[in-house]
Amino acid sequence: MSGRPELLFPLFAGLETLEGVGPKTAQLLSHLGIDSPRDVLFALPYAVVDRRRRDTILGADLPTTLTVEVTVGAHRPPRSRGGAYRIHVEDSQTKFQLVFFHARGEYLKKLLPQGSSRVVSGKMELFDGMAQMVHPDHVVAPVDADDLPEFEPVYHLTHGVTQKTAYKAAQSALKKVPELVEWIDPNQVSKQKWPDWASAIKVAHHPKGADDVSTFAPARERLAYDELFAHQLTLALARQREKKARGVVSVGNGSLQGVVLKSLPYRPTKAQQRAIREISDDMGSEARMNRLLQGDVGSGKTLVAFMALLVAVEAGGQGVMMAPTEILARQHLEGLRPLAEEAGVVLELLTGRDKGAERKAKLAALARGDIQVLVGTHAVFQSDVTFKDLRLAIIDEQHRFGVRQRMELTEKGQSADVLVMTATPIPRSLALAQYGDMDVSVLDEKPPGRKPVKTAIISAERINDVVDHLRRAIAEGRQCYWVCPLVDESEVLDLTAAEERFKRLRALLGDDDVGLVHGQMPPSEKDAAMAAFQAGHTKVLVATTVIEVGVNVPNATIMVIERAEIFGLAQLHQLRGRVGRGADASTCLLMYKPPLSDGGRKRLEVLRETEDGFRIAETDLQMRGAGDLIGTAQSGLPKFRIADLERQAGLMAVAQTDARNLLTVDPKLTSDRGEAARVLLWLMKQDQAIRLISVG
Repeated sequence: MSGRPELLFPLFAGLETLEGVGPKTAQLLSHLGIDSPRDVLFALPYAVVDRRRRDTILGADLPTTLTVEVTVGAHRPPRSRGGAYRIHVEDSQTKFQLVFFHARGEYLKKLLPQGSSRVVSGKMELFDGMAQMVHPDHVVAPVDADDLPEFEPVYHLTHGVTQKTAYKAAQSALKKVPELVEWIDPNQVSKQKWPDWASAIKVAHHPKGADDVSTFAPARERLAYDELFAHQLTLALARQREKKARGVVSVGNGSLQGVVLKSLPYRPTKAQQRAIREISDDMGSEARMNRLLQGDVGSGKTLVAFMALLVAVEAGGQGVMMAPTEILARQHLEGLRPLAEEAGVVLELLTGRDKGAERKAKLAALARGDIQVLVGTHAVFQSDVTFKDLRLAIIDEQHRFGVRQRMELTEKGQSADVLVMTATPIPRSLALAQYGDMDVSVLDEKPPGRKPVKTAIISAERINDVVDHLRRAIAEGRQCYWVCPLVDESEVLDLTAAEERFKRLRALLGDDDVGLVHGQMPPSEKDAAMAAFQAGHTKVLVATTVIEVGVNVPNATIMVIERAEIFGLAQLHQLRGRVGRGADASTCLLMYKPPLSDGGRKRLEVLRETEDGFRIAETDLQMRGAGDLIGTAQSGLPKFRIADLERQAGLMAVAQTDARNLLTVDPKLTSDRGEAARVLLWLMKQDQAIRLISVG
């Protein structure tokens, strides 16, 4: 597998090997991410124009695109500069005008000489009762009319590239399409009645109507599947390599786990027990664990994580838990500390703030093995941090940690088992796209004692009622979060929103009772504001969304979210999860600014009806799309050219099964279908996968 198969060379040649593409067009296309004939082939048309010939425009429903043969009549140049140049024409039954602006008369007289026959094609409109075609797309002599496609594909363009150029480039690229051996499971192909790859590409560029450009056209579905299959094959290869990577065998004796379980006021849920069992089995096997622990808000991930860390300690090793921010790392420390004390386990925190002698002492204790469980931020990754015997790394809040970083952790030569935790319920199709290389444990039950949160939707015009409600709750000794929206990318505006609200609430509720926390504060002030709220000194915490992840204040029973309609559903669900952590009934008030759009109302109602994070995430995916859901910039989601994750979620699951099955029977991809799959990986530019095969 030394390099790209020769069969594919023409597809990866320069763009200038295509008809009608010179250096300038090539440069313009590269702005669209199109750098080779292969990219041109995968940039499918998104619409189709019917250019079938008609005898006459009579009876056509205007405005629409029409193609008709005409006899050219009189030219009427504009009366004033910048006016319209009109040419009268006549088809077999009626007259109309061709209209040009900023036109050069000499050029038009050559293109459309009076008395000649021409086939014209373009958008026909009525203007003051007169049918007009403004700037026809095509004007050709009848002998050349056969060159006009009956159905013309419409491509996404960039400034300076015309449809004509795009069409020509695509037609020229299609001439380079090789016949390739089938890489999809033959049963799948015949069941779906999919064409082979070369036919699918050709059909996709020659749509015969709107159905042919829909996501569900067989040719398009097949090409989408190729993309998803190549992606899942990459993940499956990474998984196979992970599984081959010798892990450390960590078998606990249950002594510490037993102590902790006895001390708990409740029994773990079935979901927690199942997850603990799956993780312990993985840690006890020779292969390296690579597992995702996905749990909804309040499903009890901390306990599961700690049980896993105890397996490492019982087996004589160390564990580490990493969080994306310092606030979260401290929170984990708080959550784990009582459990660690029960078990008599030495627990320490390491963040970027540890400096000098204190840091040195911690590092020495870690290297000696005196610290059994380390909690930290990414500072744990620095090169001077060494463990005596690291068995398990737990990574919290995955979004900021893609496949690549997981591989780096491996490449550090640390054969520690890896457990990734996420509190964001992710619809299955996205989970497969992002974590297809991992095994998944799901916590889908709430521990006993979590009371449901009552959710109400309320107009911002009733803000005074809301403040009265708060006043009563505070008098009863309760606490409340008040979340202000991130109005705009610039943090400055959010700041004013949060600060204005802070001032108004202080005026209404009393200076000492209201705290403020936002993204622009220095970390020490943020921590102080959080601490004051956690300790109950302040009763209301006004915040931008910095609180969405992980803060635990059992006494907080009210969550007010302003401008709830501009938040994502998953985010609202996360925020709501900050209340309902104590023994008292809690409420979440979703305040919106009227009027509320239908979509906005529908989204907020989903939250009112259910606390099931997975159902909420599925709805969010349907309504907003995959990129939005995860914030494309840091989503780590692959960019698919053809596949549509929202609409083709089912295909992703099939692709994963197919990819894993293929590698089970043919781990080195040497069978005929395996070789074909290698060609697919080259075709789809899956360099990472190709490296994995050549290494593996």
